[in-house]
Amino acid sequence: MRYLNISVLFLLFLSCGEKQEKVLPQKSQLISSVYASATVQPDSIYQVYAVVAGILDDNLVEEGDLVKKGDPILQVNNRTPKLNSENAYLTLQQSKENFQGNAAILKSIEDDIYAAELKFNNDSINFARQKRLWEQNIGSKAEFDTQKLNYELSRNQLNQQKSSYERTKNDLETALQQAKNSYSSSKIIAEDYTINSKINGKVYALFKEPGELINTLEPLGAIGSATDFKIEMLIDEVDIIKIKLGQKTLITLDAYPMEVFTATVSKIYPQKDETSQTFKVEALFKSPPKVLYPGLAGEGNIVISEKENALTIPRDYLVDGNKVITEEGTVTVEVGAENLERVEIISGITENDMILKPVQ
Repeated sequence: MRYLNISVLFLLFLSCGEKQEKVLPQKSQLISSVYASATVQPDSIYQVYAVVAGILDDNLVEEGDLVKKGDPILQVNNRTPKLNSENAYLTLQQSKENFQGNAAILKSIEDDIYAAELKFNNDSINFARQKRLWEQNIGSKAEFDTQKLNYELSRNQLNQQKSSYERTKNDLETALQQAKNSYSSSKIIAEDYTINSKINGKVYALFKEPGELINTLEPLGAIGSATDFKIEMLIDEVDIIKIKLGQKTLITLDAYPMEVFTATVSKIYPQKDETSQTFKVEALFKSPPKVLYPGLAGEGNIVISEKENALTIPRDYLVDGNKVITEEGTVTVEVGAENLERVEIISGITENDMILKPVQ
């Protein structure tokens, strides 16, 4: 029984000896920020798609290769469209020859027109001479009628040759234009089977191997900038209204655990992701790390406000959102800016008022 009494007294002594934690408010710089998960991605990155279905003939580049805008990167089997393009080219060359070449159809008609003009001029002279004689009652009516008939026949023949020339010329011009259109169309179709880079950048991924069947719905690769990177951050919907373009952002990356990088908010996407209930925000590094890879993960803190000489207390000393416990009792305070660790006190206490930590 005596041993039990000593134990109780010892516990009571310890309980009375425990002191409640307390601190004085401090004036310091208070930085308020919004937290976000962060992922590094190349600028202008896009997924490569084919515009035609078929079998992949060849990957013309490898992952990690640098490419320029317009460089071929993937080749789809194009034997049939290639043959069609070659046939269209031959038809175009034939149409050009018919319209412009030395053996052109128009050249033959021009020769016929020249001959018809000579005959018409000759018959016109003969008819004019015979007409003058007939007006002087010289010669016979039969001779006059014959010369007149020859004149009219040669005139009609010349007109027909000229009409034939214009008609044939129009037909050949139409055929030539149609051949040009057909060849251009076949080239476009053939070119669709070669997939080219849309930007200057780097090949980050290739998803298909030669011989595999491809379609227009599945991506074949990914290409993005080789030098410029952006930071994609997901912001909770309750914080998105605090985010503005140009805000300073502090970035930490898992690949660089001992460094903090500064960035600036560059884009705010207005569409909310209903699955995650977040908004996407992009930021650009001011001085990026020397080595970056797509998908590097980290954390971002977007600075909402910075205040010098703010009177602050530890966040866990605040009670019910607007009260603190002093040595004289509970005091209501006006709260200003805050972050994850400290809260600004605008009024209610001073830096000389000791405050007590609430008992958990």
